[in-house]
Amino acid sequence: MNGSSASAGLRGRRIAGYLLGEEIGRGGMAVVYQAEDLRLGRTVALKLLAPELARNDTFRQRFAHESRVAAAIDHPHIVPVFEAGETDGLLYIAMRYVRGHDLRALLDHEGRLPLATTCRIAVQVASALDAAHAHDLVHRDVKPGNVLIAEGTDSDRPEHVYLTDFGLTKKSLSLTGFTSVGQFVGTLDYVAPEQISGRPVDGRCDVYGLACVAYEMLTGAPPFRRDDDMALLWAHQYDPPPPPSGLRPELAPAVDAVFARALAKAPEERYESCRGFVAALRTAGRSTAAGPGARPAPTRVDVPAAGPQRGTAHGPAPPPPPRWARPVFPGT
Repeated sequence: MNGSSASAGLRGRRIAGYLLGEEIGRGGMAVVYQAEDLRLGRTVALKLLAPELARNDTFRQRFAHESRVAAAIDHPHIVPVFEAGETDGLLYIAMRYVRGHDLRALLDHEGRLPLATTCRIAVQVASALDAAHAHDLVHRDVKPGNVLIAEGTDSDRPEHVYLTDFGLTKKSLSLTGFTSVGQFVGTLDYVAPEQISGRPVDGRCDVYGLACVAYEMLTGAPPFRRDDDMALLWAHQYDPPPPPSGLRPELAPAVDAVFARALAKAPEERYESCRGFVAALRTAGRSTAAGPGARPAPTRVDVPAAGPQRGTAHGPAPPPPPRWARPVFPGT
């Protein structure tokens, strides 16, 4: 972060009762350290926010409120928040330190995942997101790097998934999707159209983000791939998502229909909950598991089209994409 340089390179320093260890993460507005809680003798993940944020009174008030809400959520798939506060001009958040790796590392190592594994991971993330939505918290940045994977309990549950980096600061930075310093809140590969256009967001923007992540787990890449950021933003807002069966022909047509709905441009056309999306994906996956010979013929699914031609209820269709906004990969 521009202001993160002030909080970088702090290994060995003591911050609010925490002894900082190695840096384990870095983003646009924060740095995360492995740290020792000197009061309770436990290892935590300590997130230090950019110093300029602490100087904004409105941000500090929202940060305090959202931190209390997040800390009050007791859910097995949300990284617990132990403490949040301010010291020496720095805002900090102390969270459980999860031993393991994130989904980004898993995908980089394994490539695309089986449908069963995708659903097993996705349902845990979905459960965490729906729990947050019940407390009026929207994540806004669902991506593989924010999905932590620890060792599971048995062969039926080989991994335990945690969702981290909740919207403690994202809503405070902006209620519309953009920060006060002009930075976009959210990762472009997984960002919902309403975040891009600055419209109000609710839990259905996380349905879109989770669907993008699940799509990548299944196919090895996010649904939209373009050669620059502006083209990618255009694709999220106007281009229909390519069916995952185009990259994995063994997937049943019903799987394509599930993603068409979850990645709809208008929030009201998506699933109402994240678990609703994963439940539909699991059901569609049973057609895939039955094998190609057992596939039912494609049937009409009551899913609004996800591309520019959405009907007159949404106004006239947008113009065809300019050359710079066209897919950079054939078939995408």
